[in-house]
Amino acid sequence: MGWLADETGLGKCKANYVPLSPLSHLSRASTVFANREALVYGARRYTYRQYHARVSQLASALSHRGVKPGDVVATMIPNLPAQAESHFGVPACGAVLNTINTRLDVATVAYIFDHGGAKVVLVDTQFLDLAIASKEACESPGPEIIEVCDDQAGFPATGKFPEYEDVLASGDANFQWILPEDEWESLALNYTSGTTGRPKGVVYHHRGAYLMTMGTVISWRMQLHPKYLAIVPLFHCNGWNHTWMMPVLGGTEVCCRDITPNAIYDAISEEGVTHFGGAPIVLNMIVNAPDAARKPFDHTVEVFTAGAPPAPATLAAIGKLGFRVTQVYGLTETYGHVTECLWNEDWDALPQEEQAAIQARQGVAFPMLEEATVMDSGNAQVAMDGATQGEIVMRGNVVMKGYLKNPDATEEAFSGGYFHSGDIAVQHPDTFIQIADRAKDIIISGGENISSVEVEGVLMGHPAVSLCAVVAKPDEKWGEVPCAFVELKDNETAEAAELIAFARSQLAGFKTPKHVVFTELPKTSTGKIQKFELRVVAKDL
Repeated sequence: MGWLADETGLGKCKANYVPLSPLSHLSRASTVFANREALVYGARRYTYRQYHARVSQLASALSHRGVKPGDVVATMIPNLPAQAESHFGVPACGAVLNTINTRLDVATVAYIFDHGGAKVVLVDTQFLDLAIASKEACESPGPEIIEVCDDQAGFPATGKFPEYEDVLASGDANFQWILPEDEWESLALNYTSGTTGRPKGVVYHHRGAYLMTMGTVISWRMQLHPKYLAIVPLFHCNGWNHTWMMPVLGGTEVCCRDITPNAIYDAISEEGVTHFGGAPIVLNMIVNAPDAARKPFDHTVEVFTAGAPPAPATLAAIGKLGFRVTQVYGLTETYGHVTECLWNEDWDALPQEEQAAIQARQGVAFPMLEEATVMDSGNAQVAMDGATQGEIVMRGNVVMKGYLKNPDATEEAFSGGYFHSGDIAVQHPDTFIQIADRAKDIIISGGENISSVEVEGVLMGHPAVSLCAVVAKPDEKWGEVPCAFVELKDNETAEAAELIAFARSQLAGFKTPKHVVFTELPKTSTGKIQKFELRVVAKDL
């Protein structure tokens, strides 16, 4: 099928076939954009020529330390130059990159060390104690530790371990990169958050990451030489693959250790940042930033937001401040974002509230994803009526290879020829997908399904509310009822009865929260609210 009757001499060869890999982007950029700024962190600034040389030195040094193709090299680093360099340097020596969430506990990091089999781990000085304790808790010998110090943030080297810059200096800037012979070769290993049991090791291949870097450029309407602020942690879906993408465009990656309103506004105003990604909590941070943190800028900043559906009220507010927000959606298993709320110009005439409501949809597939849709439990397409609920499923080249050493979980995730997300959604007549809830976050009260996302969206419209999360609270009569945990804006006050009445004015009675708790919400390092912790609290109320 699809072959000519005579294909003699039409086979693959070195001249006409090269396995796809994001590594090729930096190789090209080191020549095409040699003197352009590639990486920025405070006073530290590297051109693409320097970036490529440092990556080559890292690959060389790791090889000298016994890292072989197929070995795993881990990192525990904030969004610093060393973390970006690792994204190219680790695979350039044939190894697989395992970026580890720096907020995890000792037992979980030890499990990841053991399960992934990391041979070396690059560790920021701030997280040395965590790395040391995790290595000691390993059942295996654990990885060799290389320390990454950050003097300008107050984390000088301890002298206890080989230091990153010294290790780099021992490497050869002319090291010949070990590129994949097959684009299906493993590039990265990322562990899921593991809120329900042990985290699973998600394996990416070179082909998928390459396609992510090409499709994102289209969807983000990018031109040459963007300035990208690294807010999304590089340990989270490899920063949605944006670090691998920047060399395609000769762009500048502005590193950001601590995510604060000051850091964001400073980067936009002083470095001319044009793009960044972040969870809705980051949008919230910008909207509610104190006047002292705000800096003037005269260009539109393009923002991808994902991680949870942003409240329409937040989207409406940030749009007035010079930011154009695109809602995207994805999972660790899909290399990051794979659906986008692709804007239709016909919607420009709608009232602001309606525009914001549309912006909160997860949308349609990115160009690099083959298909995203909503199916029922029997793997049949749901009615596209904006009301019938099902599960978001996807298939394509930017779906993981599978879960490391867990074929049963992989088979279950891929049943019926699709990746099953576990996210409950509706599909509108224009095919746009909109998340109703995570399956585990649906509240079933008296037999009625309640979307926590819907209730949260209403409560976020109250002028005093900064953040909120709604979870199920056990109830003798109804089985469970909605319970709202609310974080108020600075210098604002509200009573529980006031918020309940506010919600009741816009929601059916059974959807209205029956309890409101004012508290700071527990969040992951990527800004997601940890609802499983709140469910435990709600049980004991």
